[in-house]
Amino acid sequence: MTGTGSALGVPAERREGRQKVTGGARYAAEHPLPGRVHAWPVPAGVARGRVTAVHTEAALDLPGALAVLTHDNAPRITEPDDPTLAVLQTPGVPHRGWPVALVVARTPEEARAAAEAVRVEYAVEEHDVRLTADHPEAYEPEKANAGFPARREWGDPDGAFASAPVRVDVSYHVPPLHNHPMEPHTSTAHWDGDRLVVYTSSQGGTAVRAVLTALFELPEDRVTVVADHVGGGFGSKGTPRPDVVLAVMAARETGRPVTVALPRRHLPSVVGHRAPTLHRLRLAADTGGRLTALTHEVVTHTSRIKEFVEQAAVPARVMYATPASRTLHRAVRLDVPSPSWMRAPGESPGMYALESAMDELAGALGMDPVDLRVLNEPEREPDSGKPFSSRHLTECLREGARRFGWDRRDPRPRARGEGPLLLGTGVAAATYPVLVGPSRAEARALPDGSFVVRVNATDIGTGARTVLAQVAADALGVPLERVRSEIGDSDLPSAPLAGGSSGTASWGWSVHRACTELADQLGSRTGPLPDEGITAHADTAGLADADSPYARHAFGAHFAEVAVDTVTGEVRVRRMLGVFAAGRILNARTARSQFIGGMTMGLGMALTEGSTMDAAFGDFTEADLASYHVPAHADVPAIEAHWIDEEDAHLNPMGSKGIGEIGNVGSAAAIGNAVHHATGVRFRELPLTPDKVLAGLARPVTSGRGG
Repeated sequence: MTGTGSALGVPAERREGRQKVTGGARYAAEHPLPGRVHAWPVPAGVARGRVTAVHTEAALDLPGALAVLTHDNAPRITEPDDPTLAVLQTPGVPHRGWPVALVVARTPEEARAAAEAVRVEYAVEEHDVRLTADHPEAYEPEKANAGFPARREWGDPDGAFASAPVRVDVSYHVPPLHNHPMEPHTSTAHWDGDRLVVYTSSQGGTAVRAVLTALFELPEDRVTVVADHVGGGFGSKGTPRPDVVLAVMAARETGRPVTVALPRRHLPSVVGHRAPTLHRLRLAADTGGRLTALTHEVVTHTSRIKEFVEQAAVPARVMYATPASRTLHRAVRLDVPSPSWMRAPGESPGMYALESAMDELAGALGMDPVDLRVLNEPEREPDSGKPFSSRHLTECLREGARRFGWDRRDPRPRARGEGPLLLGTGVAAATYPVLVGPSRAEARALPDGSFVVRVNATDIGTGARTVLAQVAADALGVPLERVRSEIGDSDLPSAPLAGGSSGTASWGWSVHRACTELADQLGSRTGPLPDEGITAHADTAGLADADSPYARHAFGAHFAEVAVDTVTGEVRVRRMLGVFAAGRILNARTARSQFIGGMTMGLGMALTEGSTMDAAFGDFTEADLASYHVPAHADVPAIEAHWIDEEDAHLNPMGSKGIGEIGNVGSAAAIGNAVHHATGVRFRELPLTPDKVLAGLARPVTSGRGG
């Protein structure tokens, strides 16, 4: 078969774009099934304890109220592997906001009113939600998130640090952060006889189906999970959340379709969050700038019911050459909601701390921070000793510096100003691992000359439909407009979730394999196709998940310019520029969007996003978008994303690396470094809000050395 050139790399428009902007795209709450009703959770009003009574009479007397589920009458489920899904099963309250009842009513408004009328009594226990670096219950877990060892050490980092002529010993604090996707976590469930159909806002329908079949003891072929359109997730929808379990319970209890749409104020308590991380970095170098020791120690919190340890020290195992290193994670079990994935877990807070410390080391050395990073490039991955499949961080730094005009920078802090404004620029590196999982796919050729590829991928706003069609068109050698993709339904060939920047690599591998097989079939055929067409299937199990002899990572460099108002303390980012090395870019349009979105998210982490845990109340103070401030378009007047043309033969048939997360890794550090350059003051606790900036400006200006 012959085409008109490769479909990969071209800036194809999103195929679902018109549906989304015209309202035609249906999300999980927008399936108007006959007789559908709505449910509203009742959150626990204590931080730790036990429910002793639930009074439902007043709620059931309200108009439209149909039922109230509690731990006494809710359907029983099999004990889940994920304890956060064991809702309404026991009277225990592990943290404030835990669902203790569910009210079902005809409309969302009636359900909310009835939920507010439910009165719950508790036996209250003492709680602890304070994270400190010296917490007496801190422990070293066996593993951090994603299976990384909690501790890695080589050489003599303490001895090397003690004897080094140049040293930086600094601490950083990243507060709790919240995912807050545009579409809150929502599920609509209904039983069609003995068959369960669920429409859910999830990053992976295959995983949701597996969990539901286990919880409700159903055969897999009697459960269908649809996640056709998903309004973002940023990791919080990577695994099933209580909304889908509650919806299925309520649908079983009432015999009617039920929608559970979690109120935004409930999200911080029940769908995960980025745990706070306390970092200590000790960097040692010779007078020429070569690292002689690197120590990164992290303390974070986890809940009492589920261990999740943010792997924030892991990037330090990848980034820089050093003969001595220790990276260590410790955790504290507290009476807090269970933390979970948030875009670039580990890398995002870890690289903020590491890249800030590298900037401080550059200041202590009197060295350009770009040159310092280039000087400490490793020949192999420091942790594993494996060769890199490709590593073009130096090229990203140099190209970014050229585009940004870094050579015009006066390295002296507080050297530029405009009236009350202090101006500064900063740089930081980025990294994210290449992840891929086994996937299945089906490709079909139809008699009219069109093609259909089917895979249970999930498009969470990344353009998966479009890019998978491009992969198929490239493998088939046909124009893109002749290929249609079907995704977002668990009745399609099974696929891993959209997470870890692994979606396109995982799904695309199976799509490419199925289409290659289909092309071979077509090449050996003569005569017209049958009415049903011909089909090829692929399963990359054993291929996509095979161990690689190479260390596979994407890399990048961020540059930022800021203006700091010395009167108000406000920090404004004037421009951001990122350059990335992420394998073959499969769609220039959607890729640039992903990079810019990640960079903007990093800006939010640096300047506006932060949450605090009320020690007495035992809950997050900033629980909605009125108090938890995410950045808007006006916060970034100029933002650019570029990439290096990178060829890597050790990845997948497309030669691609994930791009969903690397955009926000390091961008907060670049902004923080720019603020230091502007003011001469080093701020080590995020976000850099006006109150912190004003307090810092009132202190004497530091030399830029660590401490």
